[in-house]
Amino acid sequence: MSTFATAQIHEAGIQLGGSNYIGDIGPANYIWPNSYAVGVIYKYNLNPRVALRGTFTYFDIKSDDADSKNEGRKSRNLHFSNTIKEFAVGVEYSWFDYNVSSQDHTSTPYILLEFALINYKVTDKEIAPGEYSYKPFNTFSIPFGLGYKTKVFGQFAMSFELGMRYTFQDNLDYNHHSISDLQFGNPNVNDWYMFTGVNLVYTFGRQPCYVTRTF
Repeated sequence: MSTFATAQIHEAGIQLGGSNYIGDIGPANYIWPNSYAVGVIYKYNLNPRVALRGTFTYFDIKSDDADSKNEGRKSRNLHFSNTIKEFAVGVEYSWFDYNVSSQDHTSTPYILLEFALINYKVTDKEIAPGEYSYKPFNTFSIPFGLGYKTKVFGQFAMSFELGMRYTFQDNLDYNHHSISDLQFGNPNVNDWYMFTGVNLVYTFGRQPCYVTRTF
């Protein structure tokens, strides 16, 4: 017996949440949102399990040695703030079939893996003792994480997401290998930043598909 079904293939919406940095300054907690992150998200559902996604997210990150439990960091007393603009593309894989138009497939956990281009400020040079100039810097990061998404009402859905971002750099906190006063922490360990929050999306764009069952 063959049955005819439809599903929404597009999702678009916003991201709202908290951000935090993990590196050479401040607490070493991986999940410790102490600032904000906002963005937009688009997803194209290839099938009920797999979606391609793209996001543009603005992260405000900051950290302070005064908040650390490490006495060495507390006595050092460094702090910083920076902003990250991230454009990421990747894949979202749902553990169960997901379709907000169905009666019984409207929520599922998921995992995600993305590749991102990021932009933020780095130290350029020391212009006077303790005074520095800065410049924009572009590099890449690897976002990955997990979440849980569910239908809210109608064609609207919400997901709760925890995303980790590994960078290939050690300069989110203005660490600089050639400026003595800005050489701190472990130069062999790169910086991370995190997203903890929600995605609010609207689903649209029906595409017909055929499902064949044999009895």
